[in-house]
Amino acid sequence: MRISKPYLRSTSIQCYLCLLLNSHFLTEAGIHVFILGRVSAGLPKTESNWQYVIRDLQKFENLIQSIHIDATLYTESSVHPSCKVTAMKCFLLEFHVIWQESNNMDVRETIENLIILANKSLSSNGNVTESGCKECEELEEKNVKEFLRSFNHIVQMFINTS
Repeated sequence: MRISKPYLRSTSIQCYLCLLLNSHFLTEAGIHVFILGRVSAGLPKTESNWQYVIRDLQKFENLIQSIHIDATLYTESSVHPSCKVTAMKCFLLEFHVIWQESNNMDVRETIENLIILANKSLSSNGNVTESGCKECEELEEKNVKEFLRSFNHIVQMFINTS
């Protein structure tokens, strides 16, 4: 089974477009188009990354239907918008716990992809410092289903504000 890794999206189309434009405009303007094309090809695509996180979350939910995960995980169920980055980091730490404890390669690959995509999307928030937020260990421990429901809710918060 081949896992799609959207965080490794190719930028070759943008490069070819730039080269095509550059070959027609061998002027200073053509060089600017080429440089701008290369810069835009490397910019993070955070808007769409959250959609891929949702897709991987759904895939993970489908995978765990067939396996039993008996875990309680620190879960932020009523996150305030001013603490969403802190809460997301806690969720990702808990996903890493699931990753470490799972022997199922499909589960591990899906979680790994989800973590990478979410971290890439979070990087657009820079080094946001949120004060007054709960530490991960202060959160209530909940079952996997409740954890996933809360995680989906916080991802939707990020989607609605981007």
